[in-house]
Amino acid sequence: MSAVAETTTAAPSAAALEMIDRLIAVPTVSRDSNLGLIEIARDHLAALGLKPHLVYDSTGKKANLFCTLAEDAAAMKTRGIVLSGHTDVVPVDGQEWATDPFKAAHRDGRIHGRGTADMKGFIAIALAWAPRFLAAQARLPVHLSLTFDEETTFLGVRGLVADLAERGIKPAGCIIGEPTDMQAIVAHKGKRDFCCRIRGREAHSSLTTTAVNAVEYAAQLVGFIRALAAKMAREEPKDARFEVPHSTLQTGVIHGGIATNVVPRDCEFFFEMRNIPATPHDAMTQPIMEYAQALLPEMRAVAPESDIRFEINMDLPAFGIAADAPVVKWAQQLARTQHLGTGAVSFATEASLFAGIGIPTVVLGPGSIAQAHKPDEYITYEQVAACEQFFARLAEAPPPAG
Repeated sequence: MSAVAETTTAAPSAAALEMIDRLIAVPTVSRDSNLGLIEIARDHLAALGLKPHLVYDSTGKKANLFCTLAEDAAAMKTRGIVLSGHTDVVPVDGQEWATDPFKAAHRDGRIHGRGTADMKGFIAIALAWAPRFLAAQARLPVHLSLTFDEETTFLGVRGLVADLAERGIKPAGCIIGEPTDMQAIVAHKGKRDFCCRIRGREAHSSLTTTAVNAVEYAAQLVGFIRALAAKMAREEPKDARFEVPHSTLQTGVIHGGIATNVVPRDCEFFFEMRNIPATPHDAMTQPIMEYAQALLPEMRAVAPESDIRFEINMDLPAFGIAADAPVVKWAQQLARTQHLGTGAVSFATEASLFAGIGIPTVVLGPGSIAQAHKPDEYITYEQVAACEQFFARLAEAPPPAG
């Protein structure tokens, strides 16, 4: 029996199930457009007399949506709560699904389909409850936020929070509806991804002393990163809330060389770091950069054109909020999951970016992360109903204190 079974025996509403089916049918894999889903949400909200605000990316093929579920949105800029979810999903390539991943399949009290748990289920339920939130606008204004590219670059939410700051919108709190089994998550690790490119000098392999072997210098850097990871595991103060209670680094991809009898001129590798909230990214990055700089004189003594360059592909801060913060206690009370306590997760969310513009944020939503990204991904009817009961209480609640 799931962790929320004691809190609900209700069945999910027809409106929520219908909206889940509609959203699953739109294949919003991150590499593709999300406009089909955004347009469903836009039209649904516009039919209620609301004015969704869309901001497109540079290609015009993706968009964020932000909508204040109130008749006078301008008056609600600093009031109420944001319900936020990302619209993109991970690919299904190479996965073996029992049914079409982009057609919701209902069986045995579950809804199967890509994105049911992560996180179209939450978005669909919020859309289904929009009329109720609108009716409760005077007590607690609700703002709906939908973003793109959370699974890849977090580019969408960066644009969305920048737009909110520019328009002076700063609600009292935010709930990121990632699948947490309705438990309040108060911390996640940060994530920074790098590409490191090494340029040396090529030569015939019989003349190695006239060349600079880019693969070998890359190997030295990879070894240094591995040693730094081991040092972090030994020496960094532990954060027991995380399954891996320390910051981590790892190299995931490496390319270099064209043949065994050619000293390679070029090599590139990709590595990532995931830091606990107490350790800033720069504390992990700086030693690597300094080590690279120390290698350059030796390389340039042979080949002055040698170089080592780093490019940041993703830079997401860690997230942390006090377990007794008003928005956390408020969300727990409405979800009826105080008995679960608060938690921390190693996966990244958009919470740190909302918190970064001064909006107190908690991660809490239906479904389990254990089902995300897998074949036959699903959300249970029980979790859909638990989220609906959460929203029913939210629509009747005063705003969080503080």
